Amino acid sequence: MKIYVICNAMNTPKIFSLSALILLLVFVLGCSPLQEDADDFSEKVKVSLREVGHRLLLANMDSTSVVLPIVAMEESKFSVSFENELEILPNDLVAIIKSSFEKATLPTNYRVEVVQCTDGEVAYSYELKNEVESDLIPCVGRSLPKGCYTLEVKFTNRQLPGSTNPWPIIILGVFAMGVLAFLFLKRKQKNVSNTDGSDGTTIGSFKFYPEQNKLVKKAIEINLSRKECELLELFVARPNQIITRDELTKRVWEDNGVFVGRSLDTYISKLRKKLQGDTSIKLTNVHGVGYKLEINAQNAAK
Repeated sequence: MKIYVICNAMNTPKIFSLSALILLLVFVLGCSPLQEDADDFSEKVKVSLREVGHRLLLANMDSTSVVLPIVAMEESKFSVSFENELEILPNDLVAIIKSSFEKATLPTNYRVEVVQCTDGEVAYSYELKNEVESDLIPCVGRSLPKGCYTLEVKFTNRQLPGSTNPWPIIILGVFAMGVLAFLFLKRKQKNVSNTDGSDGTTIGSFKFYPEQNKLVKKAIEINLSRKECELLELFVARPNQIITRDELTKRVWEDNGVFVGRSLDTYISKLRKKLQGDTSIKLTNVHGVGYKLEINAQNAAK
């Protein structure tokens, strides 16, 4: 059994509109919150690091110099520098950063480096992984001499406490695409034009689909031009009856531009060739009058 499907062009804009709506919904629900989350994270880090800088200066009995602007160096990495030189005690540095980050609900996995301004070398560093056995905090109790330092903090796990879980967004996207695929398949099923010969017009061993401009014989499709289709429609409507040349030309060519005398004969000849696969069908010329589609009685169109 062969199923022939008509694609209704009028429904295409609706499908595309629905596609655009679903994709827009996924974008709004997915991308926007993620962008807002990234922006919020950066601002929270900058505020927290400014507090870290302030507390380090106070630990150096410095209440007048300023913490320079916090710089976002790359994704999840930030730096804080100071107006004046300071001395850094690792114990104080670890405790201050930890308490500030906890207060700001920042990620608990991060790496801290104290970089010397003079040569860019790392004077001290440590890493927290939120696991006591994995935390690396060396040289506790040994202070760094007074000098120009920059603190660099790299968050090694970007997941924030209470941050957006991406899986619901991914699931929503997959669900949306599934809905779209379901609607598309449903549309195709709705537009099935022939499922056992229930549609189309029977002409001998052919099936004629005027809306699609085609003939079908078994699994073979034969395309028709618009004029061939219009002529065949007239013959199928009146099988075994003579239709005059005047009527044929008037019905097919009257509102379609200039008619050349031999045009009708040319299209009739083309139709004969496309119908020659069934000997029970004949498109005959009634001399001086017109043409007739002869079909055996048992195969006549209903």
